[in-house]
Amino acid sequence: MNHEIRLANADDVPRVKEVTDAAYRPYIERIGVAPAPMEADHAADVAAGRVFVTGDPVVGVLVLVPEPDHLFLESVSVHPDVRGTGLGRRLLRFVEDHARELGLLEIRLYTNAMMWENQRIYPRYGYELVERRVDGAYDRLHYRRTLTP
Repeated sequence: MNHEIRLANADDVPRVKEVTDAAYRPYIERIGVAPAPMEADHAADVAAGRVFVTGDPVVGVLVLVPEPDHLFLESVSVHPDVRGTGLGRRLLRFVEDHARELGLLEIRLYTNAMMWENQRIYPRYGYELVERRVDGAYDRLHYRRTLTP
């Protein structure tokens, strides 16, 4: 597998959607709605330079949104065929490196309260829970990670 993490291009859009859908599909029944990443406009996100991918074919997807004071990790998707290979950990390390490259020392993200697996993962990587907030149909836990320069 190609381990390079690169900026996605228009040719990647179908696979970005495929990987995102495969990663989040198992949660539909549990949370009662399609997770927000499945509803995203992947073509617009790619065109805006927000999407990073890895693999050939793509098996890992990040959607990153730089804000003035932090990097927002909008979505991380790992295809089920490669779960347990350390790809998620590599993607999270890339997010940290990318934030530092942008001069941002904080990463923020949220996860659905019903995605309890993520509630175990993010704290292991230095993310702290800052609040729980309902946004429309989504009950979200908001996390942040402060980086050292």
